[in-house]
Amino acid sequence: MAILFISLFGMIVLGVPVGIALAGSSLLYILLAGNLPDVVVIHRMVNGIDSFPLLAVPFFILAGNLMNSAGITNRIFAFANALVGWMRGGLGHVNVGASVIFAGMSGAAVADAGGLGAIEIKAMKDAKYDADFAVGVTAASSTIGPIIPPSLPMVIYGVVAGASIGQLFAAGLIPGILMAVALMIMVAYYARVRGYPRDQAFRWLVLARAFKGAFLSLMTPVIIVGGILFGIFTPTEAAIAACAYALVLGLVVYRTLSWQRFVRVTIDTIETTAVILFIVAGASIFSWILTSTRTAEAFAALILVISDNPILVLLLINLILIIVGCFLETVAAITILVPVLLPIAVQVGVDPVHFGVIMVLNLMIGLLTPPVGMVLYVLSRVAKVPFEKAVVATLPFLIPLVVVLMLVTFVPALTMWLPTLLYR
Repeated sequence: MAILFISLFGMIVLGVPVGIALAGSSLLYILLAGNLPDVVVIHRMVNGIDSFPLLAVPFFILAGNLMNSAGITNRIFAFANALVGWMRGGLGHVNVGASVIFAGMSGAAVADAGGLGAIEIKAMKDAKYDADFAVGVTAASSTIGPIIPPSLPMVIYGVVAGASIGQLFAAGLIPGILMAVALMIMVAYYARVRGYPRDQAFRWLVLARAFKGAFLSLMTPVIIVGGILFGIFTPTEAAIAACAYALVLGLVVYRTLSWQRFVRVTIDTIETTAVILFIVAGASIFSWILTSTRTAEAFAALILVISDNPILVLLLINLILIIVGCFLETVAAITILVPVLLPIAVQVGVDPVHFGVIMVLNLMIGLLTPPVGMVLYVLSRVAKVPFEKAVVATLPFLIPLVVVLMLVTFVPALTMWLPTLLYR
């Protein structure tokens, strides 16, 4: 087991792609153990991605890419600007509000940061907002995407943990709104301290025009989230519906999506999906080794020997998840850690759906921390600022996110009320 972990982290440090590092370290373990045929690696990897719910992954990625390419994000930003742009530090609030709306469409933090974030940071720079504030609030608000349904990490967690994806989607709604409120309070604090003005006066006519222009775009999260929560279609069917709707808007209604751009979007989706599913496949064999060798059980026993107090155990799990999120990509972290940490959480009385939200929220915070910090790398490119400055700019915005994490962890009703109401 020492060789398994040393080889894994050694390859990651050397820059080997995470999926290959997971599969390679697992193969090395099997070859050295000598009691299993090496074909087990391929067999377990194939089984790891042979799952119907995982079909939602490429379709949600395609839907997010289509919306970015079809100009839907511009309409969402304009509506959010008319809705909350009148507040002090208006574009900071617009940034958070637009991320909440886009969260109901893409379900991926990196898609939010790369698509909507480019529009938001340019607008904030043009309005003379400080670059560190623009980058910090954009990075933090992008983490709302995978919490509010639909959510790609929730789909992966549901597959690995055997939990209801519909219940996971419902469980993320209130925590996602809490994240938005906490970030808007932080924006208001910055606006008062730095003297940011109100960017515009509130006008009902402007809001009505922006709503009319964005109405069809705003129907996307209504269709996706409403359809899932009210049982009209499954999460996988919702992802397909989102793609179809985005295509209709881009090709027929707005006519902003050319066939050449559609082909490019499709190729980008295939590449992203291949990377994610290869990570899932590699992590499947890795987590199978941890489970079959009872390493996960030994780790659970060790944690419970330290303390069986639910509060201390949950604090320790949160600490582990945040540290792992600093070094591992979200999909890999979920597929590796769920077999290890979920049994511990269940033993101290945590519902698997509740634990899913805790895990995803922790890993979203990990996207804002070095050295992996994918959102920070994206925004440093978009904002044309050094990676180190992006890290420093984002640090203060971790405070409201950690506060929400503690609320979600220790007040289960915030997470479980909606799933219980709709599904149980």
